[in-house]
Amino acid sequence: MTHKFNTICLASVFCLMTAGGCAHIEKQGLGDPQAPYPLKSAPQIGQIVHLPTGTLVSPAQMLTVAGDARIVYVGETHDNPASHRLEHDVLQALAARYPGRVALGMEMFRRSQQPALDRWVAGQLDEKSFLKEVRWFENWNMDFAYYRNLLNTARDKHIPVIALDAEKKLVVAVRSKPVDQLTEAEKTQMPELDVSDPYQRGLVTAIFGDHSHGGMIIDNFIRAQVLRDETMAASVAGYLESPAGQDRHMLVVAGGDHVASGFGIPRRVFRRFPASYTIIGGREINLAPDKQDRMMNVTIPDLPMVPYDFLVYQAYEDLPETGVRLGVALEAAPDSRGLVVKSVLAGSNAERAGVLAGDLLLSVDGELLKEVFDVTYILQQKHPGDRAVLQIDRLGKALTVEAVLHSALKDHQHGK
Repeated sequence: MTHKFNTICLASVFCLMTAGGCAHIEKQGLGDPQAPYPLKSAPQIGQIVHLPTGTLVSPAQMLTVAGDARIVYVGETHDNPASHRLEHDVLQALAARYPGRVALGMEMFRRSQQPALDRWVAGQLDEKSFLKEVRWFENWNMDFAYYRNLLNTARDKHIPVIALDAEKKLVVAVRSKPVDQLTEAEKTQMPELDVSDPYQRGLVTAIFGDHSHGGMIIDNFIRAQVLRDETMAASVAGYLESPAGQDRHMLVVAGGDHVASGFGIPRRVFRRFPASYTIIGGREINLAPDKQDRMMNVTIPDLPMVPYDFLVYQAYEDLPETGVRLGVALEAAPDSRGLVVKSVLAGSNAERAGVLAGDLLLSVDGELLKEVFDVTYILQQKHPGDRAVLQIDRLGKALTVEAVLHSALKDHQHGK
């Protein structure tokens, strides 16, 4: 004879068997919500774990599953080349699966820079012109080599690149005063803000404690972070809802703190545009002693969710050393003929080459100079040990000097 029990009957039997009946059932914690199925052995570089199930997967399996989603978020470590390879791999996989139907959203660009991104993807700007137009070295201040492959692939495959982030001036304003004290012009740029998320408050408070913030109060710091996340979410949702983005899948690349656990950008996108998404992130392991100081001294609060759908264990790598500096302070000459050397740093490449304060630097390697960016870009393409030929006007006398470019002086500004 077959016996059937419905759930009500089963619950009644359970209540009769317990001393306290069904009046109260004590809540018990089981495991770690951020790693509910931990690995059975220490992770190895290159391993990928699907955190909700604890299953190790191959890169191809991860990309197949992630590609099913409308939006793929990749949280990067800004200065780790391994993070950027991961982003590039995801972009290539999406482009192969959905040719002509992929877009790339990037934290690294502010919304006002969208016209320059459009011209880049259209092939109307070379790299130097593009970096100059978006003022890369001022606005992002990371070596472009981290992002070159990603942006070159977007251009080569005609993948739209969408600027996500809020304007810097607006972020500064929101960080310094309450929203109701903003100017009318600033208020018109504001997205809908939800500052009530307890998980974001907990995370931002922890990060706030490890940053020098010049007396800024925590609420201001949180409000600025929320502004950025809400603006990036509005940018993603707005594009995917637009005629240009309606049939596209989107890769969103941003710092890990903006996407981890989902409450930064992903939750705010979903509020505006409910669509499937996957979050991928990396974790650096086996750090060399010289990289220990790159990690923030932060105790992350216990959050009731996994940080990523897929976690990739990575080495903390370095770019091949590029970019050298002359060790000078420069300003454009009044007639746009070269750059005036305002000062020369002691022991610098420029000093060893004989450059003096007051010299007029006319060209580097035959390229005429009109603004400081011209020197910055040239030197970013150099490697330690390379040479540069400098044409100088010194009190009306033309001079040619050769500078041997030793390792960059990291504390000097503007990459010169």
